[in-house]
Amino acid sequence: MRGLSCLLVFSLGIFIQVSYCDSRNTTCLAEKNAGLFILGDSLFDNGNNNYINSTTAYQANYYPYGETFFKYPSGRFSDGRMIPDVVAELAKLPILPPYLHPGRVEHVYGVNFASGGAGALRETAQGFVIDLKTQVSYLKNLKNVLSERLGKATAEEIVSKSVYLISIGSNDYGSLLNPDSNPVFPPGDHQGFVDSVIGNLTDAIKEIYNLGGRKFGFVNVGAIGCSPGIRILVNNGSTCFEEVLAIARLHNTALSKRIHELKKQLNGFKYSITDFYSTSLEVLNNPTKYGFKETIVACCGGGPFRGDGSCGGKKGIKEYELCNNVNQHLFFDSVHLTDRASQHFGELIWNGNHTVTSPYNLKQLFQF
Repeated sequence: MRGLSCLLVFSLGIFIQVSYCDSRNTTCLAEKNAGLFILGDSLFDNGNNNYINSTTAYQANYYPYGETFFKYPSGRFSDGRMIPDVVAELAKLPILPPYLHPGRVEHVYGVNFASGGAGALRETAQGFVIDLKTQVSYLKNLKNVLSERLGKATAEEIVSKSVYLISIGSNDYGSLLNPDSNPVFPPGDHQGFVDSVIGNLTDAIKEIYNLGGRKFGFVNVGAIGCSPGIRILVNNGSTCFEEVLAIARLHNTALSKRIHELKKQLNGFKYSITDFYSTSLEVLNNPTKYGFKETIVACCGGGPFRGDGSCGGKKGIKEYELCNNVNQHLFFDSVHLTDRASQHFGELIWNGNHTVTSPYNLKQLFQF
């Protein structure tokens, strides 16, 4: 593998840096053919929605997104990095490009397939995002390309040794929200809906496994009922929206159960589940312990808690506010994290203890 180019590609193609991995550099994961492949939603999307026929509601390619770390709007739903960017840095990988970036990249270090607004269900934001099943089809196409360029054996090795990091589900449940009704979720079989989401996720996992993937990292659904954009729907935001939190807990219980079952069914299957729900609540309840001062009000937006989704003035509301101290905030806009928050959660995913991420953390998965 000596001499493979190590490409750092920013998602608008503005800056490309090429360096080379020396075969004596034991920290270069490309020498081990261990890459990172990202699937999921806006918690992970680093710009794929820039390249599809979507709407500004599902894009972040305008100011003030990207204002701190990249100094331009890269398509990430943040002032800077997303969680996978932090994980890639910790893994000593380049920042991974979005899969749909038009530039030629070998992708030997992995790639990001995630799409803001995407769900496990194809019906979630259908026509505006890249659903999970389509993201997996992109992985299949990429494996074929790697086989053609590098040979089948090398492609198989990359796929089997790489880690697949997945965040999905929040948008599926968000699609049930109806701000004009109380309760927000319509009457019905919430457990049945959760089972449908988990079923589609299971299908995606099995397809990746059949392609050769063996190491999976999962981030469960966070405390989405506490985001500024959801708080404003209940009691003037004085509390988190308990019903939304409840369906997140249903999902997370079902996810853990299903992944444990897959471990028994699939030979060589290894996984990590990061408890994003509990760790989110921990930061919300003890902000100063983790270096935050504001966990309820977003940095960018308008209305109560700056939770009206107006950040950037491209979503129907032109006027919005922007904080002066973004690093003190947990949320950048109504539902998405700041760069500082992504750093915190990325580190937990990478090397958190068993109370945060189990049975392994992502660093341990890379070492297998």
